[in-house]
Amino acid sequence: MTQPPSYPTPPVGGPQHGGSPTAGPPPAAGGVSSHTAPPPQYAPPAASWAGPPPPPGWAVGPPPPGWAVGPPPPVLGPGGHPLASFGDRLLAYLIDTAIVVAALLLLSVPVFLIFMARILAVNPETKPDGTVADPGVLIMEIMLPMLLLQGALFVAMFGFYWLYHVEYLKRTGQTLGKRVMNLRVVPLDPTGTLDRRMAGKRYLVQFVGGSLVPGGSYVDGLWQLWDKPWQQCLHDKFAGTVVVKVSK
Repeated sequence: MTQPPSYPTPPVGGPQHGGSPTAGPPPAAGGVSSHTAPPPQYAPPAASWAGPPPPPGWAVGPPPPGWAVGPPPPVLGPGGHPLASFGDRLLAYLIDTAIVVAALLLLSVPVFLIFMARILAVNPETKPDGTVADPGVLIMEIMLPMLLLQGALFVAMFGFYWLYHVEYLKRTGQTLGKRVMNLRVVPLDPTGTLDRRMAGKRYLVQFVGGSLVPGGSYVDGLWQLWDKPWQQCLHDKFAGTVVVKVSK
């Protein structure tokens, strides 16, 4: 009697068990079935710090509020030059003052020596008790010449300041101190030119007013610290000028 052909036993998970007819052999012990979905890939958490800077040309958004983005650009004067700082203007003023004082000393020392020689030559007549016989001699020979000398020195000082801070300044907008510190006085109107009228107004407020008004020179010089937007002293505001930083 002919035996019917034998067929291999279908694998576990075949059609009779609800599995796929194309499923492969069962996995080995402790293995993973070939038809089992692989585990999800590990995704690292997003970095909490900023990466390297973007390449040149890439658009960069504005920084978050409160972030420092470097020093602000300098404030420019009417002609496009940056405004002079308080420190530069102070150093220029000290240099100019030293130059003017040295020149005045050279002029006044010979006069002072002549005056002292004249005082020493005065020999007023005295009484037996040691008092001066004629007090008018002291007034005419000593006190009056001394007052005249002080007045002459005062006039000479203001005259020399006028020559230096007006006549010399209006030529290029620079004194020797400003030239050393690379500063220049320019009109607020960029199309204008510094003239004797502007320089004279600066002189009247800075030197005449500053000398006659108690504390006036300090208020005038410190005014630039809170003046906006041109950082002007009072003599700048009165004359319509501003001090800028130049290359040479």
